[in-house]
Amino acid sequence: MMGQHEGRVAIVTGGAASIGAAITRKLHAEGATVLVAARSVDKGRAIETELGARARFVATDITDDAALAALVDAAVSGFGRLDILVNNACSYGDEGPATSRATWLETLNVSAVSAAILGELARPHLAAAGGTIVNIGSVSGVFPHVGRWAYPVAKAALRHLTKAQALDYAADGIRVNMVTLGHIWSDPFDGLTAGDRAHADAVSADLNLLGRVADAAEVAEVVSFVASAAASYMTGSETNVDGGYGVLGPERRIPLMPLLSGAHG
Repeated sequence: MMGQHEGRVAIVTGGAASIGAAITRKLHAEGATVLVAARSVDKGRAIETELGARARFVATDITDDAALAALVDAAVSGFGRLDILVNNACSYGDEGPATSRATWLETLNVSAVSAAILGELARPHLAAAGGTIVNIGSVSGVFPHVGRWAYPVAKAALRHLTKAQALDYAADGIRVNMVTLGHIWSDPFDGLTAGDRAHADAVSADLNLLGRVADAAEVAEVVSFVASAAASYMTGSETNVDGGYGVLGPERRIPLMPLLSGAHG
């Protein structure tokens, strides 16, 4: 049975670990040849070896324009085309209001500027293939978080970039969409909880409707769909993989009216 990405070529930035690795595995399982762009040689080589044929690790510093050009060239010269670009890599550098200028610029550079530069380098090849860009966003780019400034602002910039790319690339037949993530079991969650998934679920429970963090594979399923021909009429859109995080307002699940009337019952 052929996968929905059979014969297609994809680039996944930050594609060797955590959420990026899940996206890499899913696209590969659906038939794509996947170029894994990452800085970690060990993790990059590991996933290349794991997946075997149709997987290639390309050591890439996405803040280096020459490295981005070489990445695109590796896809086109090696496999003859480029159909899918997933801008997944990001920087978590953030010290809230005390964030230094250097950290601000690094976080914005990795999380938003590099996605813009890489998209433009990939543009003629995506146009030739009728391809697509999927940017990986976050609820942090929609809602402010206490004590965090640089990462949410960078994700907000990526959110707007998605719309700008969709607008300008539509004439080239390139679809551009964002998949906006909530609480996902990933390297940051693993590190912060010392690997305690149950604790992560408990902390997340009151902050989304499904009462848990998601698996990275659940993200990958949606990314694969958005990148596929099945989503052919989607562009400039945001697809939330957040367990209902964005539905909850300041009152969360607290029934305000009964509490108000109960006080005088």
